[in-house]
Amino acid sequence: MRGLLPDVTGFSYFDNNATTPVSEVAREAWLRATAEHWQNPSSLYRGAGMTRRLLEEARCELADYFDVEEGSVVFTSGATEANNAVMDHAARVGGDGDLVVISAVEHPSVREAAIKSFGYERVRELAVDEMGCVGLSDLQQILAVEQVALVSVMAANNETGVIQPWQQIATLCRKQGVFYHCDAAQWIGKMELQALGECDFVSGSGHKFGGPKGVGFLCLGTTVVEGFQSQVGGPQEGGRRAGTEDYPGVAAMMAALRERQSEWSVESRDLRLQARRAFEKRVGEELAEVALVAQDAERLWNTVMLILPAAGPKNIKWLVRLDRLGFAVSTGSACSAGKGNPSHVMEAMGLDFDQMSRVLRISGGWQTREQDWMALADALGRVWEDLKSGGRTGNGREEF
Repeated sequence: MRGLLPDVTGFSYFDNNATTPVSEVAREAWLRATAEHWQNPSSLYRGAGMTRRLLEEARCELADYFDVEEGSVVFTSGATEANNAVMDHAARVGGDGDLVVISAVEHPSVREAAIKSFGYERVRELAVDEMGCVGLSDLQQILAVEQVALVSVMAANNETGVIQPWQQIATLCRKQGVFYHCDAAQWIGKMELQALGECDFVSGSGHKFGGPKGVGFLCLGTTVVEGFQSQVGGPQEGGRRAGTEDYPGVAAMMAALRERQSEWSVESRDLRLQARRAFEKRVGEELAEVALVAQDAERLWNTVMLILPAAGPKNIKWLVRLDRLGFAVSTGSACSAGKGNPSHVMEAMGLDFDQMSRVLRISGGWQTREQDWMALADALGRVWEDLKSGGRTGNGREEF
């Protein structure tokens, strides 16, 4: 049956949807910028002027990736700040009774921000099917009968990897004259970017694609640039976000994004997709009782959500044993971990509490090779065999 596992001397990381390791080029860019261009971009002396110029060059480069105007890019501390700012803006400029429409599987930084800015009674959730995908007909019906200030549907889900029909939603909202926000934190760095510029708001976070934590951005459509202001104070970011800009962070984020874009192609995506599918096939052979969440849905090439065998223990015990073997996986969204509450994403997809307690989220990265996927599959099989046998060695102690 199964051969011996390879000697795991390192650390095989499969939690890239939570955060990614800082890439070497991003680290070098941050160190260089911190040493040479640490000045406040708003100051008037020569060194600060150079930092300002480099910051604007980074803004122009990012705008080119999304095919938007340079003035549409606002640098932020990450997607969470950007998502909150979008909700506050939409609630402020919308009518008193206008609604915000979100999907039932949005990230907490969208769901909670929507409730905070609009109130429970003005938030409408779009149901998802058993694959975790929203239906356009439901959105069309809401837009036909309700006053809507904003629609917010993510590009791809952070727990399941399921890709939402965001381009069709952008088109539908444009025809109805309704603003559309796309949280693209999981999309950027994994898929192509240019069409995202069709959205009125796009938020991204540098640490999801090899940049440092604490830096991200918001791209604004041309119709919403005027009047947008995420926080008040100084005149930074064209008056749209007060606070001294973090040029070293921006430089590192852009270096990481540049690297991701230089490596991206349909062919490279498909090769990684093949590796993920080979992993899923191997896991099905190793654990006949395992189930794949959203197996038939269009998903990001890096994401797999498993429901572990009902006869086995909860997912935490699996996670601990895999960690001891050198594999880092997740039980779901890192933003929900530790709360003790069921995942709203899994609940929306119809999973019961028992199934939720047996879920593992596995998310590879650009650095993940097919042999890494196969080693993880073998490790899952090894843990399962051990658990079924009681997980004990001849001396009565747990092996892992």
